[in-house]
Formats: sequence, structure tokens, C-alpha cells
Amino acid sequence: MSVDAVMSFSSIRRNIPYLSQQAGAAIANTGLFVKFVIGVTLLGYCLSFSDTLIDVLSVTPGYLLPPRFWLWTAFTHCFLEIHLWEVCIDIVTIVLCGKLLEPLWGGNEMLLFFLVVNVLVAVLSGFFYLFLYMCTFNTDLLFNVHIHGLAGYISGCSVAVKQIMPDHIVIRAPVKITNRNVPLILVLISILLYVIGAVEGSYATMFTLGFVISWTYLRFYQPHSNGTKGDMADGFAYAKFFPNVVQPPISAVCNAIHACLVKVRVCRRPVKKYDVGAPSSITISLPGVEPQDAERRRQIALKALSERLQRTDSPTSWPNMDDDAKSPPATHSPAPPASPTAPAPAAPAPAPPPQQQQKQPPAAETPDVQVV
Repeated sequence: MSVDAVMSFSSIRRNIPYLSQQAGAAIANTGLFVKFVIGVTLLGYCLSFSDTLIDVLSVTPGYLLPPRFWLWTAFTHCFLEIHLWEVCIDIVTIVLCGKLLEPLWGGNEMLLFFLVVNVLVAVLSGFFYLFLYMCTFNTDLLFNVHIHGLAGYISGCSVAVKQIMPDHIVIRAPVKITNRNVPLILVLISILLYVIGAVEGSYATMFTLGFVISWTYLRFYQPHSNGTKGDMADGFAYAKFFPNVVQPPISAVCNAIHACLVKVRVCRRPVKKYDVGAPSSITISLPGVEPQDAERRRQIALKALSERLQRTDSPTSWPNMDDDAKSPPATHSPAPPASPTAPAPAAPAPAPPPQQQQKQPPAAETPDVQVV
């Protein structure tokens, strides 16, 4: 073993107590829901060393249908992780997203989001492999595939963070990446890891389905305190997750699908409310938009507008004040002052007769006064 390796290992050993202390403090500051998920995930990792428990706790596509009908696995699969690095990723993601989302949503909404995403990911992943079996007749897709872990929930958390903080910059160089780009990037990374053999196919499947399911729930069905559901803001549209080049065709396809779902009453058509009696201006409210979210988006829009106005050059048609200051001063001949003995009239005096106007001294005799 080289000297550099020994020194790096010794430095890691020295920092282990500090890192464990910081991790314990971060977990202690989280809510009850986050602590519960972390504890059950660690327990599931300990149980993963038994092959029998892996079959019982994870979702096996062939066992979702009769005669087995193992429906409880849709609730237990998310707590079972086989690899230690997956457990570490799960804990870090749950702690960070929990500290951000739980104060805004509350513990009940966090639990509901957790259940909706994980249960639907398990069910849809199982039916996806059943569909692949119908196409290939490969029995390994039914009984040798095990769906487990929090991959779908991690993908859903990235969508929720994008909804709350869309313009937060994650990486500045060499390419600027914000929370708007994170969900799609994570999906592509999971697919790439599956292609190179680093993860199982079920991991990429769960990540992709978690992305779609979480967006659907947050877009149309998440309940809010004002009695509305979903978030119909334009910035949270499905096409906004993709680059600007491909947004128009994706938006057209999504709008067509949404129109069909509205007709069959699966989704609701967004209703815009115009407050014409507002004192300042006409306000538009969308269902599912909280007051704090609307205020945050308004501040972002004002900031973007002010930055754009600062970058825009001033029009050339406006007069330049510097040129006016450099121009020669204008001269004029003021009228002679009024006689001090003349009394001030109570009402506007009529126009003087022609003979009085002729008695005024000529303008040439009055010296010019320069106005600076």
C-alpha cells in the first residue's frame, strides 16, 4: 500500500467522529416522518441479507397476480435496499428533502406523498414487466425481477424541489444547472447506469415512473389549505422539464392527452379566476397555487424584468440631457417690471388699449439678461 493511500485512510479515520456527529445533528433536526423512514430503511438493509426475506418484502411481478396475490409488497418494497451505497443515497436525500418539504407541507402531506409515489411505482413497475413478458414470453421477467428501494421516491423528491425552488442554481460551471434540470438529468443518469450494468433494470424503471407519478400527483391531485388541488402554474408544466428545443412538440402531445383525460373526467380543466375588483390591478388566481408560492413567483418575475430592463439600452429617440447642457445659452428680453405705484387689481384686467402698448419702451433699449 502506498504512502498516499495510508495517509488518506488515516485522515478519513480521524474525520469519522466529526462526520458522524454532524450526521446525527442533521437527523435530530428533522421531523418524525424522516426519522421513521430512515430507521425502517436501515432495518430493511439488515433484512436484505436473507434471500427469503427479499422475496417476501420486494415486489415480484409474477406474484402480484393470483394465485399468490402478494399485494403487501407494494407497501414494503420501498424499505428494502440491498446495496449500502443505495442506503446512503436514500438517507441523504430523505434528510435534505425532508428539511425542505416538511415545514411547507406538514407531516401528513409528506406521508401521503410517500405512500402515493411508492405504491403506484410498485404497481406500475410490476405491470410494466408483465407487459414485457407478454411481448417476449421470458419468464425471468416475472420471477427473477425484484422491485425494491426508494428510487421512485427520490425521483419524486427532485420533482417536488423543482416545484418549490425552480430557479435555484445547483451547479454554476461548466454548465449552469438549476432545479428545473435536475429531475430529467437524474432519469437519464439512471438509464445510463442501467446500460453500463451498474444498476438493475428495475432501478431505472422505478426512477422513470417516480418522475411521472410524482409530477401527476403534484400537478393535479395534491390538496392545499385553500381547498384547491394541484399546481396549474405554467412553469410546472410537463414540457418545462425538457430543453427549450423540444418543448413545443412535447407540449402539444401533453395537451392532447390532457384534453382526452378531461373528457373522461380523470383530470379537471384548469379554471382561472379574474378579480376585477382588486384595488391595484386585475389579479389572476390559479387553482392549487398557494399565496406564498404566488408571491414568490411574483418576486422572481419582477427580478427577471428588472434585470432585462438593465440590460436593454436606452432608446436613441429620447433627448440627451448632456447635449442640452452643452448647447449655447438662450437669451431673451424680459418685459419691463411693473410700476411700483400701480395698485394690484382685484380681478384680471382687460387687455390694454393700443395707445398704452405704444407707450412701452422698445425692447432694444433693455439690456439682455443671460439665463444660465
